[in-house]
Amino acid sequence: MRVGARDRQSAVLAMVTVFIYSFWMPAIPHPPTLVLKGRGTLLNVAHRFTREDRQPFDDGWSSTDAPAPVTVPTEVRWEDIGQAITRNHSPDISFELGLNPYRGCEHGCSYCYARPSHSYLGLSPGLDFETRLIARRNIAERLRAELVRPGFVAQVLALGTVTDAYQPVERRLRLTRSVLEVLAQARLPVVIVTKGSGIERDLDLLAPMAAQGLVAVYVSITTLKDALARQMEPRAAAPYRRLRTLETLAAAGIPVGVSLSPQIPFLNDDMEQVLDAAHAAGARRAFYQVLRLPWELKPLFEDWLQRCFPDRAERVMARVMELHGGKRYDPRFGLRMKGQGVWSQLLQQRFNQRCQRLGMNESAVPLTTALFSPSALHGQASLFDA
Repeated sequence: MRVGARDRQSAVLAMVTVFIYSFWMPAIPHPPTLVLKGRGTLLNVAHRFTREDRQPFDDGWSSTDAPAPVTVPTEVRWEDIGQAITRNHSPDISFELGLNPYRGCEHGCSYCYARPSHSYLGLSPGLDFETRLIARRNIAERLRAELVRPGFVAQVLALGTVTDAYQPVERRLRLTRSVLEVLAQARLPVVIVTKGSGIERDLDLLAPMAAQGLVAVYVSITTLKDALARQMEPRAAAPYRRLRTLETLAAAGIPVGVSLSPQIPFLNDDMEQVLDAAHAAGARRAFYQVLRLPWELKPLFEDWLQRCFPDRAERVMARVMELHGGKRYDPRFGLRMKGQGVWSQLLQQRFNQRCQRLGMNESAVPLTTALFSPSALHGQASLFDA
């Protein structure tokens, strides 16, 4: 088949036109990222037990206008459990008994190591973790039943070890308070770690428990920078509000400390300032852990980092990998919490020197199991009770 001169001219003209447009015309801007108001992640990554993974795809028909923030509501599902107390056998964790009234956490912290736990529910560790919560409706009843068993040995119980017991939904569901009522009645000591100022509601329970050596509270303050805290922990109390919670608890006679976890290189670099402010508010003990990224948390945190801090994302991840021996995460006991290498040693030195200067961590939290009285839970007086 012969091609005429006019057809050849048309083909050449089309090629030249395409070349000129592709070279000179400005690129069409990529559709802006959806904004989810008050949420820590935009992704609902597939969990590790599923065979399907769906990703958003831009086909070019999306609007280039800046989208309005979208509010994703929180959904609460009820769960009836068979066991309230969990037992931990990890040698690098200081407690054996734990209890969590909720699965998932509305605080939406971008770095939360507990996110992958939602995979066991068939839900995503991403947006599902902070919007689809599981409330353990019968947790106080199960706790009561476990404490009165003949073989139960009293130990300090850690409350909110996976997800925050004082996340926003606790204000109306009051599951944490129901647990504290059982613990106060049985006189079993408890340690609480929280970002939630809602703990102040339960001072009427906590103050009498503290007077008997039955409670200590650690308030988690990752940074004093308000803007950074809003990005990392969108629905948690502001840093200044957490300091006020420390003051309130300390004034009520409750032993208080501060958690500076996690330490993220080149982001929350104000460790000394946090320790100073927490000490001034009444904290006398402190601890920290480095950022760790198990399972599905790796892509979630990296996506958040690229969206919020693209200028330093590569530096942050390079230092995180250095902390974990060249990997995103090293799960070995003794290394996963503190990391390894020069950066890990520097963090430890900074922490130790500031605590020594402030007089923090000089004594153990005065908690006792000697007052434990399971008989108080079913109204029967024991011959051996004081």
